[in-house]
Amino acid sequence: MPIAEDPEPRPSEEPKDGKDPFADLVLDEEFVRGAAVKEQAGRTRMLAARWQHTPPVDPGGRRSVNDGPRPQRRFARRARPVDPWGNPRPRRGGRWRTPLFVVLTVALVLAALNVDGLRSWYSTRFGDGSGGTTAGTPVATVAPETAAPTAAPPPVDPKQPTVDRPWAGSPAEGWPTTVDAFGPEPGTVTRIGVFGADQVAAQVELVKRYLVAANLDPRTVAGARPEAALAMLGPEDRAAAEKALASPSREQDPTNWFSRFDGRDAIPVGDTYRLQGRISVEGDGKRGVLVHTDFTFVYPLRPGPDAAKRATAPRPSGPPRPASSPAPGGGGVAKPVGLLTPAADVAGDTWTARTVVRRVDTFRFYDPAKFNVERYRLYFEKTTTDAGNTECDVYDGWYHPQFDQFAAVAGASPAPSGPTSDPYDRSQEPRTDGVCGTVSRS
Repeated sequence: MPIAEDPEPRPSEEPKDGKDPFADLVLDEEFVRGAAVKEQAGRTRMLAARWQHTPPVDPGGRRSVNDGPRPQRRFARRARPVDPWGNPRPRRGGRWRTPLFVVLTVALVLAALNVDGLRSWYSTRFGDGSGGTTAGTPVATVAPETAAPTAAPPPVDPKQPTVDRPWAGSPAEGWPTTVDAFGPEPGTVTRIGVFGADQVAAQVELVKRYLVAANLDPRTVAGARPEAALAMLGPEDRAAAEKALASPSREQDPTNWFSRFDGRDAIPVGDTYRLQGRISVEGDGKRGVLVHTDFTFVYPLRPGPDAAKRATAPRPSGPPRPASSPAPGGGGVAKPVGLLTPAADVAGDTWTARTVVRRVDTFRFYDPAKFNVERYRLYFEKTTTDAGNTECDVYDGWYHPQFDQFAAVAGASPAPSGPTSDPYDRSQEPRTDGVCGTVSRS
């Protein structure tokens, strides 16, 4: 740092005119600020004396006002550090960045080449898990029915369903998955006939439990013997259902009672199914209770190991399969679908199909003072079943859906040529004419 020199000594001789030149000098603040030479601070004189013998060393990391402007950085990169002698210091911890950038670049390129696959992956893991038609797009929830609809559900983009997206292109994608969502609402049930409000509510709950055991239990749907549903039936109805399971025929078809599939032909996708319908209660005129149910059940399925063979085999015209044929899972005691050993894959098994089953049932609860009935048992008054996308004129106790990937196989049986109907149209009564037709969608 530069040091100002001391001012020259004051002349000792007296002025010639005898007048003191500093007589009129006023040492005010303005004089001090305007002085040409200023006294240095004590620390400045001390450092100046020390640096005369030992000059200071620049540590390299700090800059002074004498270093000039800071050099420009290229691409906003940080200036490379140097040591006290001005040599560049090696950078540490930067070797992992290059491989990471390479991996991210490759991943972005692959994702750009397979956008549809990326959407399916995102929808499966971060979406609603229901196989929506578009990744990230929420599926509109459909409320339970409160009255008979006046029209069929609107059309949906008819995309091919797959194992990852089993509900693609189905109006049932937003339907409820449990019968508990349906009425009657708590507190709306009143006394009917000889039964109090609590008894009527218990009867409705018994009907709901039966619907679950017969149509939504994964073990029943996968082909196991429906023991829970059988235990809820009255003696006569239970005997008829057991006879149908033991010797299925046109007159005694187990699918009129239970929703079940042969694992050799069709395997349920997951263990959650969709349903829509309503429940109502009224008196029977004999101081009893009638519980009316009208539900449509939708089941997503993938081909089993014998699906391709069955598609090319002639339709059976004689007796059904022997009753001794084991049910999938072995002996009627099947594990839940998620625990079953997957069947051998077949060509095109990523494509799935759906079977739509509509059941309109009426259950009667008799006045126990007039009829000899068992308590906490169900008695059918009448029942009607209509199934879409299942083989016609096959009465072996199973539903057999048809898969699109086998429709064009050489030797495949021709599709039914009967009238076309919409299995999702609940504004019409279920068909009971027995004519083998086709469905407009599934």
